[in-house]
Formats: sequence, C-alpha cells, structure tokens
Amino acid sequence: MERFCEDLRLEREQRNVSIETICAVTKVSPRYVEALESGEFGELPGGVFRKGILRSYLKVLGLDEAFWVQRFEASLAASGHPTGSSGESAEDWAEFAENVRRTRVRTRPATGMRWLGIAGMFTLLALAGWLVWTLALHHRLEIAQPTRNITGAHGPSASTASPNTAAPR
Repeated sequence: MERFCEDLRLEREQRNVSIETICAVTKVSPRYVEALESGEFGELPGGVFRKGILRSYLKVLGLDEAFWVQRFEASLAASGHPTGSSGESAEDWAEFAENVRRTRVRTRPATGMRWLGIAGMFTLLALAGWLVWTLALHHRLEIAQPTRNITGAHGPSASTASPNTAAPR
C-alpha cells in the first residue's frame, strides 16, 4: 500500500503538477487528493467515488488508468478496506455530496456580476442601435435636401458673373 501511494506522489512530482492544479482541474477536494497520496483510504468516500477520484487524478497526470486502478485495488485490499461499493454508508455519500456542492458553489460567478454583464451588453447594443439610427437619419437628411440653384430667381448673382465682365455702373 505504501509503495502505491509513494509511486503516485512521485509521478505527480515528476510531472511538476501541484495538488492545487489537480484540485482545480478535477474539482476534487485537496484533502481527498492528499488522502489518496498518503494512503489514508478511510478518508476517501467509498466505492465508485473513490475510484472516480483516482481516475480523475490519473487523467490529469496522463497515467495509464487500468494499471494504476489495479494497483489501487490491491492496496485497498491489503489495507483492509472494501474494494466494492458495499462498504459505503449513507454518511459517506452525504459528506461527498456536500463537498461537491460546496466546490461547485465556489466556482460559480457571483449573481451580481452576471447581471452587470447583461446590463453592459444591453447598454452596448443600445449604443450601437442609436449610432446606426443617427447615421442613417443624418444620411437621409442629406439626400432629402435639394441642392441650391446658383443662378437664383433674379438672374445670376455677383459671385457667378465672369471675372472678365465688368459690372454696370
């Protein structure tokens, strides 16, 4: 049993993976990862959860699951812990479920931050809509305004007269 735990810890250390990294990726409590590495199998939840924690740990490290699960089961049997799911109590299940719930609650974004993001998105959409509407209205007004007639109603203005032509005195 001790050799399994020591080998598991050495594999993690050789790959320069911290316990915190494993916990962040797998969402498993650090105390369970530490119990797995130290051989305190009584601290782990029972049955499928125990194997699930080990499998998640192995996936993060990229280790062969079949080999390591077999070694784990042999270590469990040698330590006197049941390898099947018959050894779990309702308290084990409740404790594990509570731990998973606490972990998930901590990883969710705050509700206030979510509403702030939604409000920001609507503000940006409103601003973009206003900008498009303003540009479209401005462009429409430029098209709708008639161009000025340079000659006007009373003949050509002084600014349109040719410079070579002298104005009558």
